[in-house]
Amino acid sequence: MSVTKTKTSLHKRHDDLAQANKQLDILSGGIFADGELPTFAKKIKETNQFPLRPKKLEILQINVGYMCNQVCEHCHVDAGPDRKEIMTWETMEQCLEVIKNTGAHTLDLTGGAPEMNPHFRRFVEEASKAGIKDFIVRSNLTIIRANKKYYDLPDFFKKHNVHVVSSMPHWTRGKTDKQRGEGVFDLSIKALQELNERGYGMPDSDLRLDLVYNPNGAYLPSDQTGMEKDFKKALMEDFGIQFHNLFAITNLPIARFLDYLIASENYEDYMYQLVEAYNPSAVANVMCTNTISISWDGWLYDCDFNQMLDLKVNSKVKHISDYNEDLLNDRDIIISQHCYGCTAGAGSSCQGTVA
Repeated sequence: MSVTKTKTSLHKRHDDLAQANKQLDILSGGIFADGELPTFAKKIKETNQFPLRPKKLEILQINVGYMCNQVCEHCHVDAGPDRKEIMTWETMEQCLEVIKNTGAHTLDLTGGAPEMNPHFRRFVEEASKAGIKDFIVRSNLTIIRANKKYYDLPDFFKKHNVHVVSSMPHWTRGKTDKQRGEGVFDLSIKALQELNERGYGMPDSDLRLDLVYNPNGAYLPSDQTGMEKDFKKALMEDFGIQFHNLFAITNLPIARFLDYLIASENYEDYMYQLVEAYNPSAVANVMCTNTISISWDGWLYDCDFNQMLDLKVNSKVKHISDYNEDLLNDRDIIISQHCYGCTAGAGSSCQGTVA
């Protein structure tokens, strides 16, 4: 079974929102420009948390390319089969030097579908030798069944003790396929079963398997703990599938989700939701305070979301070729109104809730 592509990327369509500056204009204009809603900077000043500063670096998140076998309607990366941005081996070698010397304990590989980078396996093999405590690969699951050359990925992940974090919008076919494309649910279930067969997701297994939930509409995620129980119950009863944790992530108003919000006339209502749900206790633990995000071409960002808005780190060090952890730890974090997404309710990061 194959995944039905529902549309192309903003980039392929030459949509205005494919340009980061157009997205930032929207996020800074309208209800924020006229003072109807406070900017994120003003909000964190009210709680004495401005400027936002990094803490100890814990996570290196590396985006190895925007190419993907899916075109999901909420995707903040605007990934898809038509995206050709792929990290070269030269840039990967620069990343490997940093990995060997970093104080970070977690390496987080993302995309697109990171497995589609032609150097992916070689990079994982070399990076796994560096002794990183937690080695994450963010997989969309369907890639495992997309082509015969990927069928052995569960065994490859197991061999290198990769922590698999997988996208799974819902435990039902309808809601999953609506967000990610027709056929995604069935392929995801097959992939999860194959990972379970290798020992992934078992209660006492060191082979970590976590799922990621994103709402499929203009609303915030429900309680993460409650949803995890519902996911575990449904996937076990219907398919015999087990996993460790569920991460509930708020959709940030950028790229294709911003396009959806505008097209559905939900943008202002959604921004009101985010601002009204602002939680100052979540600010202290947002992922930009303990993470450095590295783009496919080696530029450095405070987080994956800033990377997609082309908001490079506010530091003399801006590229992996000049990497200096001490200098990077002494910077102010770049913010805009999309940051409300990470501080709403229980907060949101690539590792789930933060408050």
